[in-house]
Amino acid sequence: MEKLKAEIYRISGPVVTAKGLKAKMYDLVKVGKEELMGEVIQIEGDKTIIQVYEDTTGIKPGEKVENTGMPLSIDLGPGLISTIYDGIQRPLPRLREELGDFIQRGLSLPGLDQKKKWKFTSLVKKGDKLIEGSVIGEVQETQNIKHKILLPPGVSGTIKEVNSGSFTVTETIGELSNGTKLKLSHKWPVRKPRPVKEKLMSEIPMVTGQRILDSLFPIAKGGAGSIPGPFGSGKTVIQQQLAKWSDTEIVVYIGCGERGNEMTEVLTEFPELLDVKTGRPLMERTVLIANTSNMPVAAREASVYTGMTIAEYFRDQGYDVSLMADSTSRWAEAMREISSRLEEMPGEEGYPAYLAARLSEFYERTGRTKCLGSPERIGSVTAIGAVSPPGGDFSEPVTQNTLKITKTFWALDAKLAQRRHFPSINWLESYSLYAEPMGEWYAENIAKDWPEVRKEIMRILQEEASLQEIVQLIGSDALPEKERVTLEVARVIREGFLQQNAYHKVDSYCSLKKQYGILKGILNYAKLANAAVEMGVAVESITNVDSKTKLTKARFIEEKNFNSEMEKITKQMENEFKEITK
Repeated sequence: MEKLKAEIYRISGPVVTAKGLKAKMYDLVKVGKEELMGEVIQIEGDKTIIQVYEDTTGIKPGEKVENTGMPLSIDLGPGLISTIYDGIQRPLPRLREELGDFIQRGLSLPGLDQKKKWKFTSLVKKGDKLIEGSVIGEVQETQNIKHKILLPPGVSGTIKEVNSGSFTVTETIGELSNGTKLKLSHKWPVRKPRPVKEKLMSEIPMVTGQRILDSLFPIAKGGAGSIPGPFGSGKTVIQQQLAKWSDTEIVVYIGCGERGNEMTEVLTEFPELLDVKTGRPLMERTVLIANTSNMPVAAREASVYTGMTIAEYFRDQGYDVSLMADSTSRWAEAMREISSRLEEMPGEEGYPAYLAARLSEFYERTGRTKCLGSPERIGSVTAIGAVSPPGGDFSEPVTQNTLKITKTFWALDAKLAQRRHFPSINWLESYSLYAEPMGEWYAENIAKDWPEVRKEIMRILQEEASLQEIVQLIGSDALPEKERVTLEVARVIREGFLQQNAYHKVDSYCSLKKQYGILKGILNYAKLANAAVEMGVAVESITNVDSKTKLTKARFIEEKNFNSEMEKITKQMENEFKEITK
């Protein structure tokens, strides 16, 4: 395609108006002498409005604008895993090697290393008829991840030639009878969802190892969840815990507009973390996208689409992918800034009127799906977006619109964080619409009475909340004995189950079997305590049993010793209650 030339007419921050440019919506353009990357977002007569992904300081009207004729697309192929990208898929470590600590404007590098050779093993042969999305072969990308090389969506035909061997991502590995060259990589426009054969019901939980999430407010594989919370309530730590421990095979972490020090923590900590399942570095199944708050807002707006496209690509290979977006509020702020530069009519609190549509477009790209092509594969993308409402106000537009779309809501509470209760998820405000549909899975795979246990724990916590209002008026001593036992059981649930130390060697991760064991222990204590009260035993005697303290600390018992230790605690508890009820 012949590249058409035009010139800059007007500049307003990251929004540049060009005159005389022939372009389509979302075409990628190069702006000014330094060839800054930008994207067409509006066309008005002979004027084309472009959002530029880099700092526009110093460029001036009259400088050239060049259209590439392609939408913003990223490279998909071997080499994605363990790489750190910026919002438009520029590899930051390679930029640092070439330029040092400061990135020059207008510099772009391919998203994949074009010199590295990958050992490709073909899984098809000459004469095979392939439809779009089919697996051609494999590359062992990391020790535990086999990267499946796919026929891109929209491409199908009969294999004319295919070769196994060592290739770079740009070399031809084969050819279809219609003349299409096959390579290890292909490009895909980030704003276009990758097609699937069929979307499946979200009935299998994404196990996170975080007790309050798995037991009370679970999220399904292929589901969408949100973590709204004020500054300092622990959003980033929870998302890092999910990235470390969730039972997905690939993690895509988008640091979207976060502070530089928080992103630095992620970038330095992740390469040192070990994957609990394989004992290998966690980075061997992670893609990081770093777009800090001091980077240009337009690239921040693009970063969530870049991350989602990478997640969809691994889903198409048949992997379960978890995507962490931290935070969607900063993404919405980038949309608001660009919208105001375009002089669009503002919606609520200055956000663009299309805020809800953009959020739902993003979350709708999640799901558990049957992948295109052969062999048959099932993959999933689970998206968890952090929301940072100003002042912790959940009534603001980003939180409210996110709530309408996502089915899991983990509400972070600043008061819990101040009391050092972590994770500071408010169990009265949070909810999960996946809990009921997944009850069958829990009943089959963990315990038949799991749904009943969960409901009973929630009932006790809700009863405690209503009793606390009375306690504040008249004090707990004035309550009937049975209600005082309920308060004590709720305290054991809070301290022995809901609290979890992200930095403790054992407590950082808790299996579903262990979670169930702790909950059953707490309900057993509740049953014995209520029976003792009915027999006239004083509440002080019930609260002072030694086994209750051990039950509260059961979360620190290692998984391999848990069953035997829990049996000892249960026997001790039964003996102690026999003593006090004599």
